[in-house]
Amino acid sequence: MAERSEIVRGTASVFDGQESTRTEHTFLMQDYRKLRVWQQAHALAISVRRATDKFPRTGYSSLRSQITTAAESVAFNIVEGCGTSSQPELARFLDISRKSSMELEYQLQLARDYGILPQAAWETLSKELIDTRRMLCGLRAKVLESVQ
Repeated sequence: MAERSEIVRGTASVFDGQESTRTEHTFLMQDYRKLRVWQQAHALAISVRRATDKFPRTGYSSLRSQITTAAESVAFNIVEGCGTSSQPELARFLDISRKSSMELEYQLQLARDYGILPQAAWETLSKELIDTRRMLCGLRAKVLESVQ
């Protein structure tokens, strides 16, 4: 975990009710690009976008939009979590990302059952998704262990 983090020192204005003061704070920032789970989530979002581009042009625009939003949300929440100032906040965003992966899993199943996502594409995307979720759960557990 430490090799993926950098400590950023900076000043922030703190309002104490009467006056604004400047104090030194330490922020923990993860470089999300170095996280294998983000790389996996990013690749998944691209794969999902390519798969949904093959959906019929009419009748499924809402599902297409929801699927791509959920896939992108998995990666977006990892990135947002890496910009937080505490490990518990990072863990919270990793949990949100995991929840988005659960939503995506059902949406892909629905697309398969509607017959607009071929079985082979569903199997490939589902495997990528499950691998990503496992990595999210593992990273979240390590982040929470580091807090104790």
